[in-house]
Amino acid sequence: MILLIFEDQAYENFLPLTYTRPVYDLKCGMYTFRERIEKRLKEAGVNVDKVFLASRDYLTKVLKRRNEEALVNEYDKVDDEVLMVNGRLFLDEEKARELLKKLTSEGMIIQKGEILALRVKESTYNEIKEYLRKMKVSNIINSLKGRIKVFEVNGYKVFDYPWEVVIENTEILKEDIIERMKIGSSEELPEKVSVVGDKDKVFVSENVEIEPYVVFNVKSGPVFIDKNVYIQAGARIEGPTYIGEDTIIIGGAQIREGSNIGPVCRVGGELEESIIHGYSNKYHYGFIGHAYIGEWVNLGAGTTNSDLKNTYGTVKVTVKGKLVDTGLLKVGCTIGDMAKTSIGVLIYTGKKIGISAHVHGIITEDVPSFTLWAKSLGAKPTELYLESAIEIQRRMMSRRKKTLSPEEEELIRKLFEITASEREEKGVVRGRFKL
Repeated sequence: MILLIFEDQAYENFLPLTYTRPVYDLKCGMYTFRERIEKRLKEAGVNVDKVFLASRDYLTKVLKRRNEEALVNEYDKVDDEVLMVNGRLFLDEEKARELLKKLTSEGMIIQKGEILALRVKESTYNEIKEYLRKMKVSNIINSLKGRIKVFEVNGYKVFDYPWEVVIENTEILKEDIIERMKIGSSEELPEKVSVVGDKDKVFVSENVEIEPYVVFNVKSGPVFIDKNVYIQAGARIEGPTYIGEDTIIIGGAQIREGSNIGPVCRVGGELEESIIHGYSNKYHYGFIGHAYIGEWVNLGAGTTNSDLKNTYGTVKVTVKGKLVDTGLLKVGCTIGDMAKTSIGVLIYTGKKIGISAHVHGIITEDVPSFTLWAKSLGAKPTELYLESAIEIQRRMMSRRKKTLSPEEEELIRKLFEITASEREEKGVVRGRFKL
């Protein structure tokens, strides 16, 4: 059987995070949506011969480079029965088994008019593959209704917006860490490291260095420290928290509950209930809370986001040009890949900063991608030169001993074109940026 993980048009709700990745490569807990789908289906007994990743065309080359074993947008190479799964679906063990119990033969699982999963023969797949290719997944429902079994369900968790991922992350982290702790054994904590609560709830992987006078508080959940992490003296880390491989936690840092830190990050100051993808830096003081931050982001000293309105009212976020009431009291910022903040940046509640944007001052509105933004300091929003964006990314990657691949450079160039309308709508000018 081929496992096909797809994204639909709802990826737009997750911009700017999903400009550079499929929606199923977002994280919640210790795993991406895709990793969790594959893991749970395997545990439920699915024998997968090949994984097929369906996404937007412009992401194909980068995805192929990162997933050499998978079929990426190769729609004509399917030669077997296919189990299709929506990449926004959160699969736990129970729902994975329930899904498979329903789809013992050709069938479709639908919730609130959306396809969650679909099992079809090769011949049926060939009839609907153009809908997948063109990201018109909803058309598949009408195409196959009356021809295969249709199961209308409720109670499956499907993410529609990034703040839903952030709000679920804390509890899911707790469950993932507890499950992961059952595999392998933890290293001993050094002397002069304190644990408030049960010491067995701190898992230390190999080659981890923890300086004296670090405090772990695990009363609200466990802490998982992955390989090659370095934690400096005076840090306080509260569970549930995951610290990814090769990450440095700066001395004096306050890492509060629900912190999900990707590999090769540098994190200091205060962090709470936030997700940070790999190779991003929040080295200095400042508060980031209830936020979702992409890869290769650098937050300057003092960068702070608000996650609560003065009115204690629910936070509204602009999605595709319309205000959406999140229904939540706490929503922080969303920051796309390769974005940079300068010293002292203050980000208002629920604001978004686009990919490769450089921001200064106070951010009271969403910032378009590839934009130098300092409105509060009297400067006109100015388009970042494309060649500058590429060179800056090349420099940042070299500091982590990485090289910008031709595929990644091509992606940046393509995204510069794709996001041009964002800048036009915001009145971004071209020319030399001046403060």
